[in-house]
Amino acid sequence: MDWKTMMNNDRFPKSNNYNPEFVAKNQMGPNSLWLMEWLTEKIEIKENMKVLDLGCGRAISSIFLAKEFGATVYATDLWIDVSENQKRIVEFGLEDMIIPIKAEAHALPFAKNFFDVIVAVDSYGYFGTDDLYLSYITSFLKPGGIIAAALPGLMQDFDNFKVPEHLLKPQKNGNVFWEPDCFTFHTKDWWLSHWMKTTLVAVEINDTLEDGYKHWAKQEKALDLAGFNIFPSVEETLLKDAGQYIGFVRIVARKNKTKTEESMPHPWQSEFSAVCDSIFNERDSRKNV
Repeated sequence: MDWKTMMNNDRFPKSNNYNPEFVAKNQMGPNSLWLMEWLTEKIEIKENMKVLDLGCGRAISSIFLAKEFGATVYATDLWIDVSENQKRIVEFGLEDMIIPIKAEAHALPFAKNFFDVIVAVDSYGYFGTDDLYLSYITSFLKPGGIIAAALPGLMQDFDNFKVPEHLLKPQKNGNVFWEPDCFTFHTKDWWLSHWMKTTLVAVEINDTLEDGYKHWAKQEKALDLAGFNIFPSVEETLLKDAGQYIGFVRIVARKNKTKTEESMPHPWQSEFSAVCDSIFNERDSRKNV
């Protein structure tokens, strides 16, 4: 089987409409089109909705959102130059529908209550495990809006908190699967608790992708054959694990309408320091009276 055929996946029919060479060349990890298609199966996205694609990488997931749903997409990423993403956006004739943004996930340049939907594929784990992050990111989401993520995760917790040996054993290519990026892998139940305890959202979907490891391994094989893999392949470990621990988690939630106002700005927002200064100055002035 040639690599282009391997990039075709019956589980993700919409993704099959995109040129496999374009998709392969622009991957930065697990297939972002497959993950976005899986994620949007449980989200209603209507034409002209404002959607934040957070951690969009090379913007192919943003292209998918605009092309498949007619959404206005803010393709936001820290590492990829906006001019590079703009070239890909123009290739698809979507320059009136996708706005490329270069921004760090904790310093987003958007107005409060701006987005109808916020999505993140293969990115949310890099910043979203912080207990304070959901309160920050949902401040940009309209009350009743949707926040959703699809990302690598654990199918079950490790026994006695010990990382299984096969995840630590070097593959034939010398690469070890379980590296620092994996420290953010969590089970679907962990993500459910992580979001629900804030009371900011109501979780509507919390599940895992059936045969997720097979899909991931299939792409790893295809990228290796094509010579497009920018990271050492992890196919060997994925097949050895066989979905016992490694796969994909999906979580979809709706922002509670009763949590629209905050008594103070978020600690990561510039307004927070101004509020703190005001409180301290008022306290000091009372002391001096």
